[in-house]
Amino acid sequence: MITRIAKFGFILLFLCFFSPLWAQEFDFFGKNRFFTNDMLTKRPAPDDTAVLTQKPPAGAAALPAEDTNSAENALHGKEAGIIAGSFSGEDDSFVEEPQIGAQSGAAAAAVTGDLDDFDDLMLYFESSALVFEAAPVLESRSFNDIFPNLSVSQIRTVKSERGLRNAFEKNESPILFPAQDSGIDLNDYVMNKKPSHIVEALVLVPYVKRELEMLDAYNAMREISAIKEHTIPYRNGQYKVFNDSTRLENAKNRKPIPDPAPADTLPYTETLYLRLTDATIGELFIQGDITPGLYGITYSMTNFRDVNYSIFRVMKAQRFSAIIYVEPVKEGILIYSMSGLYLPGFIASRVNLPSNMNHRITVLLNWIIDGLRRQETEREKSVPFAVH
Repeated sequence: MITRIAKFGFILLFLCFFSPLWAQEFDFFGKNRFFTNDMLTKRPAPDDTAVLTQKPPAGAAALPAEDTNSAENALHGKEAGIIAGSFSGEDDSFVEEPQIGAQSGAAAAAVTGDLDDFDDLMLYFESSALVFEAAPVLESRSFNDIFPNLSVSQIRTVKSERGLRNAFEKNESPILFPAQDSGIDLNDYVMNKKPSHIVEALVLVPYVKRELEMLDAYNAMREISAIKEHTIPYRNGQYKVFNDSTRLENAKNRKPIPDPAPADTLPYTETLYLRLTDATIGELFIQGDITPGLYGITYSMTNFRDVNYSIFRVMKAQRFSAIIYVEPVKEGILIYSMSGLYLPGFIASRVNLPSNMNHRITVLLNWIIDGLRRQETEREKSVPFAVH
């Protein structure tokens, strides 16, 4: 009995899989199978042309919107909704497909051609026009906006020719701090190098012929050869701190090069190298970085080589730092600087280091101020500045 049942089951399976009638009825291996090569390649079968790309015969009525459960027709329904530019408000269907048959010949051909070129693997979106906004023009700040906590006597000193100077030794803190929302921070740059001596300076240079701009300050900072021209009063005379000041090609090839012509635009940043021949301690090799900001320009300097006196090393590389901030404000040009250096105790105790540092900072400040005065005369106010 069991053997007969097994034989009958085998015959039934044979008919299901290999009989043409059964195969046509159930279509186990025909075009209606679940996984097909057409689905893998995203190409429609030759005998199954998409409804959206098929032109209706002449005089035929427009095709109604289809609503089937097949995955392929649902995909084309989504494409038609995207092409139409909107979706319907109903939860279970998209907007109706465009009525190609009801349109005129030219319009129908245009719509059909667009649909023929549509790629199943890509979605096309029409973006709105790009809008470019011009950079905002910032109004000049006032001196009190940046340093709101100075006393009347300090402000009077800041506006004098000498400006306000303070000197500190190790473990002492500077006292000139801009407002927290000013965006100015020179303290960290200097203090991170752990200096043994610090000098801070603040001066406000009034306008004479015209209001100056950031580009004027930038051009004034690039005239390296003019540093050596400045002297300081000393013992009823004038003392030249730097016998020579030269711009160098780079840190490795220390070949002297001339200063460039005045610029017409502001850079994002610029690095330059210079050699200052100090009358007392010899050659100083300095790396300078000029960085324009929203309101002003920062000029940071540090020695990229050791400082030697005769055969002795006086100061290691990166142990001297000076940072100068220049901003055109309503009352004039604000110049705020902080400098620091580290010297071993047995050397620092043998020289008046705060006074020597102050002399060199005075030369650098006078160099910038003199360059600003030249910019007042030589550069016309009508030349606009830009950033590249």
